[in-house]
Amino acid sequence: MALRAAVAAPTGLRRLFSSFAFAPPPSTAANTAPPSAEPSTNLFVFGMSFSFFRLAEQALREAFAKFGQVIHARVVTDRVSGDSKEFGFVRYATLEEAAEGIKGMDGKFLDGWVIFAEYARPRAPPSENAGLPPSGRP
Repeated sequence: MALRAAVAAPTGLRRLFSSFAFAPPPSTAANTAPPSAEPSTNLFVFGMSFSFFRLAEQALREAFAKFGQVIHARVVTDRVSGDSKEFGFVRYATLEEAAEGIKGMDGKFLDGWVIFAEYARPRAPPSENAGLPPSGRP
């Protein structure tokens, strides 16, 4: 009897799940693409190689300098290991140069990897209890 129940259970579950029709929520243009950032002189660059931290800032500066005056180029690294987090920021002198930098480098190869460039979004303001444990007490 127990053997018969064990053999019947998979068939019943299979029937239950095979007749179950899953329909994902309808896709709309509003929820498929994140809102674009306001144009600024600061660009967010991502898709860089994990090993790009060697001479990275200089290479990033040189690649983007073809399109205007680069004020600052920075590759974000892990605080503990020092490894690249595979993204960085490039700041241009003017908005026009930043737009040219995006047009010139978005989807292009850098150090063997396809990188993407877009306007950087401003950092969110810190919350009231930043740095405190979840209980709210130090």
